[in-house]
Amino acid sequence: MNELYEKLATAIILQAVEDWRKSVKALKKRSRCAPAMEMKDECEQFFLSEWFEVLTSVDGNMILRKLKQEEGIHED
Repeated sequence: MNELYEKLATAIILQAVEDWRKSVKALKKRSRCAPAMEMKDECEQFFLSEWFEVLTSVDGNMILRKLKQEEGIHED
């Protein structure tokens, strides 16, 4: 049963990664696209949330840094 929970947690995280990437690509085309901005913000909040920590022992900050690096987004 534990394996099923781990698979579900992994699927949730991978979906957030995919959603983040899609939103960033949409924002590169239209920087003021409200739905894309909202999705990007929601994904970033998820990676930094307590809920994320419940799902995995992976550092959400690290995932977010890697995603931003992958897209050439520099932190302020």
